[in-house]
Order: sequence, then structure tokens, then C-alpha cells
Amino acid sequence: MPVEKADSTIDRAETMPGQGDGAASLAMLFEQSPSFMAILEGPDHRFVHANASYLRLVEQRPVLGRTVADALPEALVQGYVALLDRVFGTGEAYSASGARYVTQARMGGAAVERFLDFDYQPLRQADGSVTGILVEGHDVTERVLAQALHMALLRLSDEFQALGQSEDFSFTACRILGETLKVSRVGYGTIDPVAETLHVDRDWTAPGVETLAGVTPLREYGSFIDSLKQNEFININDVREDHRTSAVAAALEGRDARSFLNVPVVEKGVLVAVLYVNHAERREWTDAETAFMREVARRTRTAVERARAASNLQESELRLRAANETLERRVNERTAALMEIEERLRQSQKMEAIGQLTGGIAHDFNNLLTAINGSLEVVEMNLARDRLDNVDLFIGMAKDSVQRATSLTQRLLAFSRRQTLDPRLTDVNRLIGSLEDLIKRTVGPAVNVEMVRAECLWLTRVDVSQLENVLLNLCINARDAMAPAGGSLTIETANETLDDSSSARWELQPGEYILIGVTDSGCGMSPETIARIFDPFFTTKPIGQGTGLGLSMVYGFLRQSGGQVRVHSEVGRGTTFSMYLPRHLGTSATEPAAARLNPRESCKLGECILVVEDEEVVRQIVVELLTEQGFAVLAAANGAEGLRMVESGRKIDLLLTDVGLPGGMNGRQLADAVRVVHPRLSVLFMTGYAENAVVGSEFLAPGMEVITKPFNLGALALKVRKIIDQAEGES
Repeated sequence: MPVEKADSTIDRAETMPGQGDGAASLAMLFEQSPSFMAILEGPDHRFVHANASYLRLVEQRPVLGRTVADALPEALVQGYVALLDRVFGTGEAYSASGARYVTQARMGGAAVERFLDFDYQPLRQADGSVTGILVEGHDVTERVLAQALHMALLRLSDEFQALGQSEDFSFTACRILGETLKVSRVGYGTIDPVAETLHVDRDWTAPGVETLAGVTPLREYGSFIDSLKQNEFININDVREDHRTSAVAAALEGRDARSFLNVPVVEKGVLVAVLYVNHAERREWTDAETAFMREVARRTRTAVERARAASNLQESELRLRAANETLERRVNERTAALMEIEERLRQSQKMEAIGQLTGGIAHDFNNLLTAINGSLEVVEMNLARDRLDNVDLFIGMAKDSVQRATSLTQRLLAFSRRQTLDPRLTDVNRLIGSLEDLIKRTVGPAVNVEMVRAECLWLTRVDVSQLENVLLNLCINARDAMAPAGGSLTIETANETLDDSSSARWELQPGEYILIGVTDSGCGMSPETIARIFDPFFTTKPIGQGTGLGLSMVYGFLRQSGGQVRVHSEVGRGTTFSMYLPRHLGTSATEPAAARLNPRESCKLGECILVVEDEEVVRQIVVELLTEQGFAVLAAANGAEGLRMVESGRKIDLLLTDVGLPGGMNGRQLADAVRVVHPRLSVLFMTGYAENAVVGSEFLAPGMEVITKPFNLGALALKVRKIIDQAEGES
């Protein structure tokens, strides 16, 4: 056997002339070394020698003459045999520091966790071939565990820093104790010294372990309570072997407490609480572990007392303040009550305004729908009778009603800041000049209109038609405020630079802006009215003469355009509306004029448009229009269907798509997907309710434009022609 071979080798060495004493000394050093050492022979790693330290490591199991896998099956499971195979096969040594090694549980005992520093050193013959492996190392379990306990104390301190309630300290300590010591249960409970019961609100338990929360009669589990009352630390490795618990060992084991540690808390000679650690298996508690538990108990007790003292101090300070602040509290309560009444009044007024608004809108829409439907029915009847003499009249009535409905929805969208804007580089001075005659006619001869335009006014990017509507709205309001006597109306412009302080007052970013001011000499407004002037649904006009959306529309439009509006007014001394719009560093405010469309001659041979619109009626109308103009038209009801048409390989000159499509792919996402296949394809979005993140001007890529629903079919045709022509010119 290999063991005999090793012995015979040593015997021969001892008989060699002049070397017997050396070999014997070497064998003695090997045996008495404080390091654990073993010699393994052959590719199956058979033990030929193991010193006393190694045998202690493996709990005196017989290993000589056996392979590592046979003698120490846990070494095979934990990967150590694989490491030996690698060293034997490659001839390269292997070193490890703090490696975890769990010995196999034997004879009902518990598995033991150890940490080792070790080397696997290949043993070679004269020709260099590997014949075995020398195993040498040290058991560093105490060092590793000491480091773990130290880190746990640091962790305890860190977590205590973040806690505020006293009950949190005790549970945090229990959790850290349990996770660090790897036990079954840790808890903190108060003691009824008369009834000798333990009262636990909450404890930490390992998975599958029953909690002790509630009331536990300690005397039923042994006499160790007597030691606790004497302020003694309880350390029981096995309840079967300790005289205080042997008689009730079965009961304790039934509660997962075959071994346990208890730290008593004694105040004025009376046992008041216990910090306990329970483990379901027999366990030799080390000095380091008991010292760790004592330190955790001390720190927890200190933290709890500090928290309790701080809480008591805070309560005292608060009570001293129910004495000094009674009058102030009553005043505040009275003020709050009045504010609540005022808020209820405002809410009531707002609900009244909402009712007025919704009623007015419903009334207007019903009238418009009646006009549209009636006009179409008359046209239908006349066509059925082959009467065409007045068809144009009723079609015009229907279109006029549609335009009025469009205007109403645009006001609602402006108020909600969800309207689709078409910002363009604009010279505001030129815009105001073009409106001068219209404004004068609108306000009437009783109002003197004066234009004060700044020289070299900066340019801005703004939706021109919406800005025109804002100016006309403010001028009409000014006319009403000066009625019936009339007065003066001044529209002025200026360049303004807002620094950090002034921009903060305006709720704008610091920078350069153009200012548009509209001032009247009318009746003015009270502070209460000024405070609500931009509130939606608020109006000072009589019932039936205003919806309360005009100024909220102004506010919404300017905020959506990156600007701001403020009002200054005094009763009897007129009103000034000041509007800021951000400067745009451009060189020209002119826009190219749109060419007139010549129907049936607008399309070039082979030009194809893909129309994606989920609303069937709208889709049919657009397809009919484009087909009438001579385009080849593909139609889809959703993004996925449209994408399939693109991927079919058909040449497409323009994607015309709604923004809000069903099926999880909106119009912008469809456009992005299509441009993966056709990077230069032009896109025209149709929308009636724009999400800025989808079609806002700053998010439109080159070659993308937008048209707002409802749109004039002629305008749509012109825009389609313009976009296709631009794309052809660029190519």
C-alpha cells in the first residue's frame, strides 16, 4: 500500500550512511509542525502521510492509504479535488487565502465551517514528472471570523446612524447578530420578574424557524432564569448536557434552541430584559462570539437609551412650545378656516364657471353640428332630385360651421397648452404693422390706436397666426374695458435681456427676449381679479358673453412658445399686458410663398404616397383627394400595416401619417422605423391633438412637417406638393 511505501522510504533513508539522523529529524519536523501538512501520491491523490495538525483539521478521520475523494467526500463536493487534479496535471502550484471549507457532519454532530490559508505544491521526480502533491497550510478560522465580527460591528454602527425609533434599534441588532453568527433565532424581549415570562414584540428568525413573538414562560424551559436574575451571561453549548436545561431539553429543541446565549439587562437589581441567541443544533460558542454578542448588547442598550432620551427631550420641548404657542395656533387655525372657506368659494365659482363653459360649448357645438348635418341633408335631398342650383350655398354653410368648430377647439387646445404650433422665424414689428388697420377697425373710432415699435427689434420663432389671435384678443378686451367712452390703446415692442434675478420673477430662463406690450386706458382691474385673470373658466363678462378661455388661451400659448405673460392694472387707471418671447438668432423672417396647385396637373408620373390613418372616413377622404390629384396612393389603418407596405419594396415618395395611431406604434415611431429603410423619405404628420414630444418643432427631424386637423383639402394638397418638390430639389 502507498502508506507502506512511504514508511519504507523513510526507513531506507534512516539507514543510509550519514543521513539517518537527518531523515528522522525531517520526519519529526513534519509531524510536529504547527501547519497542517499532508503528502498525496498519484493522480488519484492517495494519502501517504498526514501530520497531527491535518488530522485535527479533518476531525481525526482515517485518511492514510485512502484517496481524498474517498476519505473526505466534502472536499470533492466543494471543488478541492478538482484543484488537486489541476495541480497534478499542470505541475503548477496553487495557493489560497481564507478559503472556506465545511467538514462533513459526523455521528449526529453539526458540520463545522473553517477558513484556511493553504498551498498545493507538486512533488517531482528527477526527470521532472509530477508524482504527488504536498498540502501545507494554516487554519485561519479565528482570524476570518474576527474580521467578520469586526465588520458586523461597523455595519451595526452605520445602520444605527440612520434609525430614529427605539424599537428599530433592537430589531436591527437582532438581524445583524443572526446574519453574522448564522443562527436560528435572535430576539430582544422584556421580562416580567414576578410571572417570570418573556415578552417579545418581534424577533429575527432564519427561514423555517418559528418566532417567539408573544409571551413565553421561561421556567418551563429550565432554571437558567435564576442565573439571568443574578445578572449572569448564559452560554449553553448543548441543552442536553447543561444541568439547568437537561430535564427540559426536548422542549427547548422543539423551539429550535439546542444551544443558546442570553445577555441579561438588569436595572436597579431587577431583571427587565434579555437579548437572546438560539441555535437549532449543538454549538461550541467561541470566546470571540460571546464577546461580540456582549458588545452588540451594550451598543444596542446605549442607542436605545439615547433615542429614548432624545424622544423625551423632544416631547418636553413640544409641550413647552402647547404652552407658548397656544394663541398663535388659534390664530393659524382661524386663518386656515377662513382660507378653507375662501377656497371652497373659489372652487364653487370654478365649478359654476365650468358649468357655464361646458353648457356654452355644448350649446355652440350642437348648433354647429345641426348646421353641418342640416346642410348635408339638404344637399343630399337636392342631389336625389337632380337640383343643383343651391348646392353650393349649403356646402358653404357646412364649411363655415366646420371653420367655427375648428376655432372653438383651437381655443380649448390653446388653453390646455396642447395645440399644434407651427413656429416660424418672425419679425414682430412687421407682423404688428400688418395688423394695424384690422385692429383699428376692430376697436372702432372711439379708441385711438398708437404703435410704438422698437428699432432693430430682434427676431423670434413663433406661430404667426396664433400670435395674431393673441393680439386681437387683447385688443378686443381693451376695447370692452374702455367702452362706451373709448380711450387710447398702445401696442409697443422692445428688446429685453433678463438676468438671473429678473428672469426668476418672470419664471423664465435668463437670456434675450422681445417684449410686446398692450396698454389701455380703461377701467382697470382689482387685485382680486388680477390674481385670477389667467385662471381657466374665469371671466368678468356677463353670462353668455364669455367662456373664460380667452386669457387662459393667451397664457397657454405663450408658455408653450417658451415665453411668459404678466398683467399690471389699477382700478380706474387702465391695464398693461406684457408678453415675452425668446429671441431667435436668425437672419430673415420671410417665408417662401406657397405655389398654387393646379389640380390634375400637380402629380408627376409614378409619384406614390403612403397614407396611414386609423379613422376610416378621414383615410378615404385623403386617399380620394390624392388620387384625384394623380398620385398613386397606398393606404393603411395602423403603423404595423404601413410598415409592411414600406418593406414590400414599393417606391414611396412621401409618408402621410396620423400621429395618434392604434396598436402600440404612433406616427413618429412609424416614421423613424420607415426611415431605417428609406433614410431620406419625406414625412408629413396629420394631427388634431399634438403631444410636444411627438411633433413639437424641436423634435421634428429634417424632412418632416406637420399639418393640423381639421385642414382644408386644398391646403393639404399644396403642402404635399411642396414637400415632394423640396425633396426632389435636394436630391
